Amino acid sequence: MRRPLVVIVLPLVGMFVLGGCAVGKLLGGMAQNAEYQKEIEVHPVYSGLENKTVAVIVDVDLVTLYQYPDVAVTLAANIARRVQANVPGITVLAPSRVSQWQFRTPQWNAMQYSEIAERLNVDRVVHVDIYEYRLHPPGNQWIWDGVCAANIGIIERDGYDPDNYVDRFNISVAFPDMTGVTRENATAGGVQTALWTLFTRETAWLFFTHLEPKHPKYYNGRIKEGRYDG
Repeated sequence: MRRPLVVIVLPLVGMFVLGGCAVGKLLGGMAQNAEYQKEIEVHPVYSGLENKTVAVIVDVDLVTLYQYPDVAVTLAANIARRVQANVPGITVLAPSRVSQWQFRTPQWNAMQYSEIAERLNVDRVVHVDIYEYRLHPPGNQWIWDGVCAANIGIIERDGYDPDNYVDRFNISVAFPDMTGVTRENATAGGVQTALWTLFTRETAWLFFTHLEPKHPKYYNGRIKEGRYDG
């Protein structure tokens, strides 16, 4: 009864003795994969939203708004929800109130920054000024090449100079992350939802400590909501 056991074990032993190079490659590959799945803690670039009342306001040019009427309200709501869930002590003004104020005040983007904060009655305003938004490359409606790019300005109502941004950032995301994706491979709704998700994540990450993949190109996991969900 012992002979079958010897027959099974010896080939395994031989594999490790004679195939040391292969085993080394296997272990090296496992170590490399573990490295690719590592996550790093990243601190906020701007922490001044903590324990403050905040409004998120999105500005989009009329041409873009005509083509994509939901982009401003959707991004404002998504960013507001994400920072409310993750920034300590923050109180975010309801996005519906902000959008209603924008509608009632059509020249709001010509106001002094301090007046915007006063009218909304908040300590901080996250001003998202979208300067590029598209789903296709110019002149080609058959290819998906989505881009959402904006300047993010922070208004501090109680700051030294409330009529100027205390800090400013640029966020630009693209989807798909490969060329040649056509209408046969994806839908407009899918591309737009992906752009909104990426842009919301990158913008909100400016304001709270979070986890990011150390090697995003090779990362294949998911981190909890409020952390990484790329």
